[in-house]
Amino acid sequence: MGNSNTHFVYQQPAIEFVTVAVQLCIYLEKVAEYEREEFLDKILSILPLLYLKARLVPKAEQELDGYTERFVTEQEYDAVRESIAGLLGSDDTYLEVYMEDMRYSDEPITAFVSENIADIYQEMKDLACNYQTQNESVMNDALVACLEAFEQHWGQKLLNVLRPLHALSLSNDE
Repeated sequence: MGNSNTHFVYQQPAIEFVTVAVQLCIYLEKVAEYEREEFLDKILSILPLLYLKARLVPKAEQELDGYTERFVTEQEYDAVRESIAGLLGSDDTYLEVYMEDMRYSDEPITAFVSENIADIYQEMKDLACNYQTQNESVMNDALVACLEAFEQHWGQKLLNVLRPLHALSLSNDE
């Protein structure tokens, strides 16, 4: 462990990323309170910012052995997913064109905006809860794990849902 002021978890890129992650979690936990247009406006603002902030965090090394704690319950995940699915209705589904499975399929693959956003929520909430421990090593490892998950899956999911969300926001404007 280093000096608290210089530790990786307190550097500006990490703090900015975690701040946006927390904002996303707070918003998604209250998404049932919003109208569809408000949801689209907000989510189309915060997701690109989250992507950008994740890209700006430098790589770090894990400090502890083992895995970081997971906090999101199945009920919390389902609440976020179902709220978004309810807002979007039939527009929750879209055809996915950028998936590894697509290479080997003659059939289109259906994906769900609500499920992909709930997956992102789960990663962000787990990060935020680990940050709340105020243990620098736990915070560090949670950030490292979240950024590895960004590279492996949630970064692509975020980009994938922007396309249908963008189209929905434009169709709502008309």
